[in-house]
Formats: sequence, structure tokens, C-alpha cells
Amino acid sequence: MKKYILMALVGLVTVMPASAQSYRNSRYYNRNTGRLDYSQRNHSRYGNYSSNPFYIGFRVGPSFSSVSSDNDLLDGSSTKTGLNVGVAAGFGVSPYVPLFFESGLYYTEKGGKGKDDFKFSLNYLEVPFVLKYIHNFDRSFSIQPFFGGYVAAGVGGKIKDYYYRESYSAFGDDIDQFKRFDGGLRMGVGVQYDMFYADLTYDLGLANIGHDDFDDTKNSALMLNVGINF
Repeated sequence: MKKYILMALVGLVTVMPASAQSYRNSRYYNRNTGRLDYSQRNHSRYGNYSSNPFYIGFRVGPSFSSVSSDNDLLDGSSTKTGLNVGVAAGFGVSPYVPLFFESGLYYTEKGGKGKDDFKFSLNYLEVPFVLKYIHNFDRSFSIQPFFGGYVAAGVGGKIKDYYYRESYSAFGDDIDQFKRFDGGLRMGVGVQYDMFYADLTYDLGLANIGHDDFDDTKNSALMLNVGINF
């Protein structure tokens, strides 16, 4: 997993020069200060949101996840560390309030560690959809709380039984495997300085990812992302 995080960070560093070039080519870039200067924009009483309604960004960071289940075979309540990487895009929903709708596409590694020498690796393609309130403290720094949800589809993963030294697919139709579909609530808070962005995100799974209707099996994950917006 560390190898994948390192590769993702290298990829982020690779795209940052091109993004920074686009940032410096902006008509709002002030070469004297090295920052974006929005003083020429037409401001509403809530800021310049009507004149800058769209952004796109890259995100990468670790995820800390667990699986809670009434079924002892699927219960992975001990935290597992994985990778979260993807792209985000947002647009303003009002010219008068700094409220944005944000979505994107992420590759997210979730799962957990079970009580009886089990380890679950659940890898998803995840699409979040949140409303984000962007509060600017000045022209460079903002804080961005958000709330919404996510849907996800399992694209790979393993269940490892260390006692019997067996490994098999995490997703399938057997009672000791997981359903591919997941969905739930997403909440968190981001901060941005110029083009640089970071957030703390929590996914609370609401879908039962187990096959037994009488046993609830749900994901949860805490993610720390860093990246860039432009």
C-alpha cells in the first residue's frame, strides 16, 4: 500500500507544474505578489462566486477504514490503512451564496481487520456528491465544510484468512463475501490556500454490504486528502 501512496504522490507532483503554469497564466495572476488577484472582478455581497463558478482538482491521501458487521466472519472493526486518489470538480449553485456542488471520481481502498485472523481489502470506484460552503477569510485562504453522500462499486479486493493461510475474492455471492455496491453519507471540512488544498473526509456507509438481510455489514472510512484546485 505504501508503494501505491508513493506512486500517487509522485503523480500529483508531476501534474502540479502544469497546473501551476495554468494558474500563472490566469488573467487574475499578479506577477508582483505571485497570487491570484480578483480585485478586478465584479463582486456580489458574498464575494466573487458568480464570476468563478467552476473548479477542478486532484486529490490523494491515506484512508483509515473499518467494516462493522453482526456477522463475525465479516466483522473487521480494527482499522485498515489504504489509498484514496481521484479528481474532483465543483460549480457554484448561486451567484449570491458561496455554495458549491462538488462531485468527482475516486479510487478508494477500504476494508478492515477481523478478530479471527481475517483481513478484508475492499477496493472501490467511488462517486461523491456534496454541497460545499466556501468561506473566504481573504483572497488566498478559505475554509470549506461540506456534507452529502457517495455511491461506490467494488472493483477488486481480497479476504485473507491468516489462520488457514487462504486468500479469496472479497466480492461475490457467498455468505462470507461482500456485495459490490456501497453507498452512504459523506461529510468533512477542507482548507485551501491559493491553489493548494487539503481536507478531512468521513464516509459513513449506510448500505448493507453483506448478503444476510438479518446481519448489518457496513463500511466506514476517515480520509486525509491533499491536492490542488485550479
